[in-house]
Amino acid sequence: MSLTTSRVATTSLVVALLLAAARPASAQIPISEPVVGPANGSLVVIGGALRSPEIYQRFIELAGGPDAHLVMIPTAGGGEEYDEYYQGLNGWRDNGARNMTVLHTTDSAVADTEEFVEALKTADGVYFFGGRQWRLVDAYAGTRTEEELQKVLDRGGVIGGSSAGASIIGSFLIRGDTQTNTVMMGDHQVGFGYMRNVGIDQHVLRRNRQFDMVEVIEAHPELLGIGLDENTAIVVIGDQFEVIGASYALIFDHGSTVGDSGKFYFLAPGDRYNMAARQATRSAQVQSPVANVRKKPWGGR
Repeated sequence: MSLTTSRVATTSLVVALLLAAARPASAQIPISEPVVGPANGSLVVIGGALRSPEIYQRFIELAGGPDAHLVMIPTAGGGEEYDEYYQGLNGWRDNGARNMTVLHTTDSAVADTEEFVEALKTADGVYFFGGRQWRLVDAYAGTRTEEELQKVLDRGGVIGGSSAGASIIGSFLIRGDTQTNTVMMGDHQVGFGYMRNVGIDQHVLRRNRQFDMVEVIEAHPELLGIGLDENTAIVVIGDQFEVIGASYALIFDHGSTVGDSGKFYFLAPGDRYNMAARQATRSAQVQSPVANVRKKPWGGR
């Protein structure tokens, strides 16, 4: 079996298992075109400070295994040059990745050349390292690189990122201001949009950021806000995701009455979420909706 065939088979199996686990057998329905997540491929979105072997290995598995071709993009870090000795690759090597290509430029004209995107044409997975997310926009938005990134998903590959590399995956770019990362709605507000109508924040509990997304959702009530703590990820296939790793994901949904604060609620590792239906299910033998804890109107801290 070829690597590409193996990767597609693995992704298809994960899709089937995830969807089957999310609904009882009596409620199985035909799979429709995703409205939030990618139509093909998968996403692994990480809240920063990646250490968990589970997250590394899930990404590598979705890409097709240890020999899958991974394109690693450290541009958000702000360095002028990166090479195969970049220390960010060490954790990937330690967790079994054998075939990695570092791709980096700060010049959008370079990113728009056929020569620069050559590695992406054979990529089974792409990973964005942390730093400042606006740097990824300035370097790659509107270029051939952005086109080839989308094609990785289109052919069934996986795209992931940590910290700034997580935020860029959403359509609304959280903390995209070039002056400071404390401004939630800054001078760059458009991400790469692999998750549509979604804003993604990171380091939320470790850095006491859990209330920061509230102002964004109040200004843009149509958005789904997702906050991720460190060393924690969501694995997105279609409109569904599963939480994995060490801590929690937070859901900010203006129309939701779930949660003690009326502003957000928590999902633990193993919990699942349907982004189209905006419904969470707990990790259990029999899946059940997250219970309404206390109903309060949205707004005000």
